[in-house]
Amino acid sequence: MTHRLLGFDYGPRKIGIAVGQTLTGTASPLQTLRAVKGKPDWESINGLIETWQPDALVVGLPYNMDDTESELAPRAKRFARQLEGRYRRKVYLVDERLTSREARRAVPGKIKKIETLDALAAKLILETWLSEHKQDIHGAG
Repeated sequence: MTHRLLGFDYGPRKIGIAVGQTLTGTASPLQTLRAVKGKPDWESINGLIETWQPDALVVGLPYNMDDTESELAPRAKRFARQLEGRYRRKVYLVDERLTSREARRAVPGKIKKIETLDALAAKLILETWLSEHKQDIHGAG
């Protein structure tokens, strides 16, 4: 059985989003949403949940290189809890270290739109989770 997931690269001003599935373990960048009055753009997230009907959600958890959680980690965890509460889907957290750096490296040329980078970081976050944990969702369905 194939399961669809949405991945999130959370930031206080913008959130990159990607979609992926367990059959191939791959993901594709969707878009980047800007915060609305300092809060996630829940209206747009609602639309993405409705459109894609994901079985689970994956949120990147920011860590420092010394294995400690970054100062943004509590906000990312809060966002993950809000997703779980609003959409009644399992939310997984995954170490997102270096995904933004990898996204910058993957986008060719000197003009790199932030929106492209955040959505690409979400893709990398989701693919990291898929490669490490796809048995978790297979066992759930």
